[in-house]
Amino acid sequence: MKLGFGLYKALLNDQNFQFAKQAGASHLIVQLVDYVKGEDSPSLARDYRDGWGVTQNQNKLWEYDDLIRIKKKIESHGLKWEAIENFDPSHWYDILLDGPEKDKQLENLKYMIRNIGKAGIRIMGYYFSLAGVWGWNIGPNGRGNAMSVGFDSTKVDANTPIPNGMVWNMTYDRDAPAGNQRSVSSEELWHRFEYFLSGIIPVAEENNVKMVAHPDDPPLESLRGSARLIYKPELFDKLLETVVSPSNGIELCMGTVQEMSDSNVYEVLDKYSKLDKIGYVHFRNVIGRVPNYREAFVDEGDINMLKALQILKDNNYEGVLIPDHTPEMSCGAPWHAGMAFAMGYMRAAMKSLDVLKE
Repeated sequence: MKLGFGLYKALLNDQNFQFAKQAGASHLIVQLVDYVKGEDSPSLARDYRDGWGVTQNQNKLWEYDDLIRIKKKIESHGLKWEAIENFDPSHWYDILLDGPEKDKQLENLKYMIRNIGKAGIRIMGYYFSLAGVWGWNIGPNGRGNAMSVGFDSTKVDANTPIPNGMVWNMTYDRDAPAGNQRSVSSEELWHRFEYFLSGIIPVAEENNVKMVAHPDDPPLESLRGSARLIYKPELFDKLLETVVSPSNGIELCMGTVQEMSDSNVYEVLDKYSKLDKIGYVHFRNVIGRVPNYREAFVDEGDINMLKALQILKDNNYEGVLIPDHTPEMSCGAPWHAGMAFAMGYMRAAMKSLDVLKE
């Protein structure tokens, strides 16, 4: 197994590449969507219920030369670029919404997958969702009053509609007409997903790229008037059966699986690591389940993280683990301190089980 680190777009610079290396990472999971606020001190512990922000990159696709430039910078710090996480909503909003530009946008995604494969990046993580990550509560709820995010159904109206011009909790069209999007059933959402996956997987296969899907956070059956794709463990099977391919896999977020109302994270890890369907792992911990949970430090949550690691070891999982996100610590660099704590725990745990591949 390999210890990785995730970096948001605003953090793709020498200082943070050095930080990742100093924290013990060998691989990076890179986000090219500019959505978490805070620039060099990002914070999830803010109120994002009005949206992550605005993205208007419809005509700015991920070009091969740009990917190579980032890759060379990463490699200059002794790191490997393992995966990209998340498409930019402005690149595929009509695929998600079944809009008039969906065919053109699918061709654009195929173009970018070819560039990703040509650049030697072997995994593309994505989250097929209309509402996206939405409804979090924030507060000093972590150990020692650390700022943390969570979900409490009594503090948010889960039926709040999605306004026009927004998808994935980001605004892609500031000039959209007033009003809200209509509700979308589970059947319709899966139909849209099948259109996307059946189009993208053949291109991923041709370019040696593995497409891996993130489950829904919060894992509710519906949110903001629209169905959710992967809100319970058995839906992973449905996803994998939609298009059977070595290039169709899972971005296994342990925290999100643990949040599900009726799940066993150890069984999920065991099943899909045996099947070699896990692209990479979000190694994070939580306390509670829907309808009420909060994110926790990696050593204080409901998941026995050493037990989880042992399962992955027993099944010869050789992929990357990253902290994903964590409560923020009380200092001048809350995000970095929280990540450093998580990385130290992960590195020690992996070395104790003799699974860390340097």
